[in-house]
Amino acid sequence: MQAETIAVIAFDRISPFLLAMPCTVFRDDPARPDMPRFRLLVCSAEKRRLQSSAGFAIETCHTLRDAEQADIVIVPSWRDPQELPPQRLLNCLRAAHARGALVVGLCLGTYVLAAAGLLDGRPATTHWGWTDDLAERYPQITLQPDVLYVDDGDVITSAGVAAGIDCCLHLLRRLHGAEVAAHVARRMVVPPHRQGGQAQFIELPLNKSAAEDRFGQQLAWVQRHLEQPHSLDSLAERFCMSRRTFTRRFRQVTGSTVGAWLLNQRLAFAQRLLETTAKSIDQVAQEAGFGSEVALRQQFNKVLKTTPSRYRREFRGSRGLDG
Repeated sequence: MQAETIAVIAFDRISPFLLAMPCTVFRDDPARPDMPRFRLLVCSAEKRRLQSSAGFAIETCHTLRDAEQADIVIVPSWRDPQELPPQRLLNCLRAAHARGALVVGLCLGTYVLAAAGLLDGRPATTHWGWTDDLAERYPQITLQPDVLYVDDGDVITSAGVAAGIDCCLHLLRRLHGAEVAAHVARRMVVPPHRQGGQAQFIELPLNKSAAEDRFGQQLAWVQRHLEQPHSLDSLAERFCMSRRTFTRRFRQVTGSTVGAWLLNQRLAFAQRLLETTAKSIDQVAQEAGFGSEVALRQQFNKVLKTTPSRYRREFRGSRGLDG
């Protein structure tokens, strides 16, 4: 399989952390030759030598002309929402998108995609502190202010900072499956990427502090026993809380409802089983807690817009597994 070319746009006063996020997710792993390879290009939107927001210089070897030919173009942020991006950057994004490239705007990078007209009539998100401003300046966007990222097919946008990592892991998962994304998440020591319950793949991650307390330990137990028929009452009893207290605490920790969180966990586990084992669809459905093959198929079709069999063929075929 030919390596995808990923262009990451850099510019003067860019945050080194935001620039590093997509570069870290999509970099090659020398210790794992079985992992997918990417042709990663950092492309300057301006001059070759850029000043970062941290005060040190960044030397770039690639330009917007290279980005126009990439399979995926990622704008990791923008230096000032009030500043219109350079016209040649906007032209580059339009040309890449028209040619069939996937275009991604992380954090304030959504403003750049909006200025290029790529978000007109489409759902999108950005950093929570700028959602009102984005909605006012670009009313043609269907803004989704309370999510981490929105996948609208050939255009993806994310909320601020850490949500950019979730978004990049989601993209990696979309390209190469759950196991690859989980490996990169472990390497980066961040919460594993999981599907959300909406068609836009919305997800709120588990707070880091949750793993350190009893609540987090109990959540980890539920993740290991997804085959059991968990209910709100049975979980509240296990967590030694009233139903009301448990529901409130659960949303504080996970940012989700119990039902949505369970569905996300089960879908993620089913995907891993389909990718890494030759178990039947019915076995996968039982072990992931869906109860039946029909229920599994319904959820795959609703959330992932595909079938379990098609998902398995797409993500397991390159691994050479049988069955």
